[in-house]
Amino acid sequence: MPAPKPVFSQLYQDNYTMWEKETFSTTEDGILVGLEAYLDSLVNATKLWLHTINNYVDIDYMLWVRWLLSPVFLCFVILPSLILVFIYISSIILYIHRIHRLRLLNTLQNSVEQGDLWTAGREIVATLWDAHAWLWHGYELKGLENLPTDTGCLLVYYHGAIPLDYYYLVNRVLLLKGVMIKSVVDRCLFSMPGVKIILDVFGCTSGTVDSLAEELSNGQILGLSPGGIYEAQFSDHYYKVEWRNRLGFARAALKANVPILPVFTVNIREAFRTLPLLGSFWHFIYMKTRLPVRPLFGGFPVKLTTYVGAPIYPKEDMTPELLRDQVKASIESMISQHQRVPGKILPSIIDRVWKSRDHSD
Repeated sequence: MPAPKPVFSQLYQDNYTMWEKETFSTTEDGILVGLEAYLDSLVNATKLWLHTINNYVDIDYMLWVRWLLSPVFLCFVILPSLILVFIYISSIILYIHRIHRLRLLNTLQNSVEQGDLWTAGREIVATLWDAHAWLWHGYELKGLENLPTDTGCLLVYYHGAIPLDYYYLVNRVLLLKGVMIKSVVDRCLFSMPGVKIILDVFGCTSGTVDSLAEELSNGQILGLSPGGIYEAQFSDHYYKVEWRNRLGFARAALKANVPILPVFTVNIREAFRTLPLLGSFWHFIYMKTRLPVRPLFGGFPVKLTTYVGAPIYPKEDMTPELLRDQVKASIESMISQHQRVPGKILPSIIDRVWKSRDHSD
């Protein structure tokens, strides 16, 4: 006997069809709404990521790294540039021969006769640094006439990520005026392997207020940065002066009654920069260890021009705080007058190629 055929109710069939359409329609709408919300969140996250990169990452540097790692760039630029290195070395040698040969020969001869070989060593090192400043950065020093000739003084400078400009300043003053600027440096530098001999030969000291005041009273020219390593690590291409509550230099100048000369170098933050990431982390590490461990990058051939400002003389009844604020305001005024803010690497390199000019924009 054959099995009976199933009996389908027309009403059941109609209800089932309607339910199926409503269910799939609702599901499809839900999927579209969820997909739209997901895409919106993805777009917002991308915008936030790009905004963060724009604020905290140097795009010029990232592009430079990308080009540097490119095989085409390696083959067609880096390797041929080795020949340019030899050309530049030849240029440095000839520059030294043209500008400094007589001074070096006389200094070497006098040093041998007097048995003072460190003087000759300083002259040789200063000549090499001055040649590097001329070749790589087109270095200029302006305001040298402000250095007093009848008394000691204190040069107070803005501290770059690496104070390359101050090295150039010390060596050029030594070559042009025969005067050695003694530098006040952080104690940690004396612990760096291989650096102590340079610090000793160039008269560097960590100093105290009393010892610095004594040297200033004896007619010595001293150079220091109140911001020091902290300013080097945590200032940036906006050139904010980071001195915190440093007053020692002002006390020494007041005690010795000598002038302070503000010093600033244009584009020093574009030559070398600190890594613009994890600033709070590096600040925490520094405050705990007092060590400059924040990574650096750079070495860019930007134009460097050092300005030595007019001397600021102590006045009667002037407090260290008042003198410090006056010097700080003077440096900030020099930054506002001469420096492009925020500093930019590529335009600073272009300044090196074309004639140097002040930036007031």
